[in-house]
Amino acid sequence: MRELFVLLKKGNKPALWASIINATISLIKGIAYFITGNVAMFAEMMHSIGDMANQFFVFIGSALSKKAPTDKFPNGFARLVNLVLLGAVIIVGILAYETIKEGIHHILHPPEAGSWLWLNLTVLGVAAILESFVLYKAMKEVVKDIGQENVKGMEVVKVSLANLGGAKPATKLVFLEDMVATAGALIAMISILIATYTPFHTAEGYASVIIGVMLFYVVGRIFLDNAAGVLGVADEEMEKKIGEFVFEHPEVRDIQKLLVMKEGEELHVELKLEFDPEMSIETIDHVLDGIEKKILNQRGVTEVIIESDEDDQQLSWDPNKNDM
Repeated sequence: MRELFVLLKKGNKPALWASIINATISLIKGIAYFITGNVAMFAEMMHSIGDMANQFFVFIGSALSKKAPTDKFPNGFARLVNLVLLGAVIIVGILAYETIKEGIHHILHPPEAGSWLWLNLTVLGVAAILESFVLYKAMKEVVKDIGQENVKGMEVVKVSLANLGGAKPATKLVFLEDMVATAGALIAMISILIATYTPFHTAEGYASVIIGVMLFYVVGRIFLDNAAGVLGVADEEMEKKIGEFVFEHPEVRDIQKLLVMKEGEELHVELKLEFDPEMSIETIDHVLDGIEKKILNQRGVTEVIIESDEDDQQLSWDPNKNDM
């Protein structure tokens, strides 16, 4: 039990914050939906319930993935976070389906313009503010994941949007879900105003469908990223970066093998370098030690396996192979 609490302290903090806030939001929206019967509010309630469950699972998964390797699992538990996220998207997918189904029903059988306008708008407005707060914290976590903690203020928004691909899997899910949640609350508010003040009473149904489609986008994006993570995917950007500073050492003749594998939130590096056969073992060891230390200082790298071989006079490493 003590080990569990220690691991939980290492869990993804934005996911925990998001889960707590979405639990509060889903309760508020649920009460509002049962009072008003508003279909846009139903879509938002389902969305918040899905976010709450997902983000709680993500927090638990990201914490347990930090567990040290055991005799039974010598490769560790880093990919556990990918498995948890794959399970989490199933929940989002079911809720997205229910949201779209309810929206289509509302479009085909539109009710008359309802009351409770200000209650609905107040609830959704509060939800949008709380979701945007969580979204900003997720943005700050993205900035932290890519090693730019010095970015402050509104610059965080720009940097996080431009570098979302470099974020940890758990951070990425929280970011995408809360971005959709914030946009969904605004869409629901607009649809309620349109349905109330114009003859377009099906607006709330269309809003529900749009929110459901956005949820399916999150499902697809997270599923593809984490399916690749479970199977094992190379980090080509890090491979190129390591390749560049390896060749800063004139003693290195060639890179025979360079592989950077993503293991959940961690990076594992395998490297085999070629040296002049006339070079002393002491010199080679000194170069290898320096390279290994520099690799371990790279963000996310937790393991380096590095070997040496004599130069075979054939160039194996193409420094431009990862260029776009």
